[in-house]
Amino acid sequence: MMPEVDIEIGGRTFQVSCQEGEEHFLHSAAKMLDDEASVLAAQIGRIPEARMLLMAGLMLADKTAGLQDKLSEVTDLLAERDAELAGLRDAPAPAPERVEVPVVPASVTDTLAEIAARAEALAETVDGRKAG
Repeated sequence: MMPEVDIEIGGRTFQVSCQEGEEHFLHSAAKMLDDEASVLAAQIGRIPEARMLLMAGLMLADKTAGLQDKLSEVTDLLAERDAELAGLRDAPAPAPERVEVPVVPASVTDTLAEIAARAEALAETVDGRKAG
């Protein structure tokens, strides 16, 4: 036997049957329909039950259609990004960039070392004269 569930929509209670274990889905769907019915009640006031259910259902269907359109856009965008990512993954690695670093010739290094040694010797001589 299928469970009977009481749901409230637009201030009216309805008894609905559902599959065993599906009660929470039914309550969730009823809440969405009740939210739409509450908007109608606030705008129009009390209206016949059948008309309230029809209008609330149409409002909910309109929102659902809008969400489906948005979902379709997002799905298309995701597919484009996936294709772009796959293309980047499959692309060959870029060729290594060649960077040339100038090398100081040994003769220049030797000359600089010689100049440094002379400068140190000269500094010692000057220091020696100051001390003396």
